[in-house]
Amino acid sequence: MKKIRWLMATLLSVNSLIALAEDAPVKQLKAFLSSAKSITANFKQVLINEAGDPFQSSTGLFYLQRPGKFRWDYTKPFQQQIISTSGKVWFYDTDLEQVTIKKLDESVGSTPALLLSGDVPLENNYTIEQQGSEGSMIWVKLVPKGQDSTFKYVLIGLEKGVLSGMQLNDNFGQLTRIYFSNLKVNAPIESNLFEFNAPKGVDVFSE
Repeated sequence: MKKIRWLMATLLSVNSLIALAEDAPVKQLKAFLSSAKSITANFKQVLINEAGDPFQSSTGLFYLQRPGKFRWDYTKPFQQQIISTSGKVWFYDTDLEQVTIKKLDESVGSTPALLLSGDVPLENNYTIEQQGSEGSMIWVKLVPKGQDSTFKYVLIGLEKGVLSGMQLNDNFGQLTRIYFSNLKVNAPIESNLFEFNAPKGVDVFSE
């Protein structure tokens, strides 16, 4: 009887340790989101087609201030800005001289930054799962609960508890991978970075 009790206690301990290990990445993600009020980083974005081949790569700067403010400045190979504040998102394409304005809730599938901005409650809108590790990076998978989402899932990569990468799989079979570097958490950000005034002469479309 003592051996059976010891065996049961051992199995329960092992199961508890496994459960804690499996839940650790999710806890790290929640801890990072709750503590990170602002983020600045360099980023590299790679688009991958249905065949698994990269076909477009771009780099730039990323800024985020919670709640609800973020900015992507694409610098190479083309210039583009995506700025969110006051419940709206501005998409500015420098080459096309065109600005598109969308409501924040209409743009969830357009930029994964909304998942980090604090305006989209993760647990209310996504099923959160541990996805495993890749080297020193651990991944958390977010699967939309709603049927009208424009993407299948988003992976968020954390390294030592800090945001390191993201991957978005949309409903058209395309993957978007984003790698962050030189990331700073809670560094001061000028508020005017999240303000957008359309340059003279550009076409403005509001949806």
